[in-house]
Amino acid sequence: MTIRHTGLPAAATNTGMTNTGIPAQRAVARARTRERARSRRRARLLRDLRERAGRSPRALTFAAGDVVVVSGLPGAGKSTLMARAAEGRAVDSQDTRERWEARLPRFLPYALYRPLARLAHYAGLRRALRTGAGVIVHDCGTQSWVRGWLARDARRRGAAMHLILLDVDPATARAGQRDRGRGVSPYAFARHRRAVARLVRTAEAGTLPPGCASVTLLDRDAADALRKIAFRD
Repeated sequence: MTIRHTGLPAAATNTGMTNTGIPAQRAVARARTRERARSRRRARLLRDLRERAGRSPRALTFAAGDVVVVSGLPGAGKSTLMARAAEGRAVDSQDTRERWEARLPRFLPYALYRPLARLAHYAGLRRALRTGAGVIVHDCGTQSWVRGWLARDARRRGAAMHLILLDVDPATARAGQRDRGRGVSPYAFARHRRAVARLVRTAEAGTLPPGCASVTLLDRDAADALRKIAFRD
């Protein structure tokens, strides 16, 4: 709606005459101000860097002490992105798994000691959070309770939790699993697909997932272009 200010009508120049148009104009102006404020908040909270044709940013920066969660399908490139861009701030469950695999006999299936490896991962994550420094955390998408824990811990410290979400199609993610020589079962992959699709839909609808202060959506090209995830001192 466009309002043109052309001066007071002739009738309004009479003493004691009330111009009923002014309150309406003020109400419209206030509504437009609120809508601009909501638009600015949405722009800060949701960054969609998909389909940028190589023009996506090379760095993402967050406040000191914040928690950044990197989520997406298995094989989407989460660990690769964190290894390249996290600058020593990463807590990746894949690293914990590889350390356990290196210590145990190769014939032991991972499913046998997976609960212990996960406990070790969460213990390491807890230690990292207790330092109060910014941390970047690997998330498989299906463990919503982990994001809830991270969000509560961040709030207690006066910090915030942010989500970086890799929106990669299932075929590309499957190819990524083959490239690394490690895949997940069809049942587990279907669970991941549902969980990640739910997160993407929530963000695309303009609603932040519970506990998130911001969401950044990346496709594979944007993830490949990203070189640094950093925290302001």
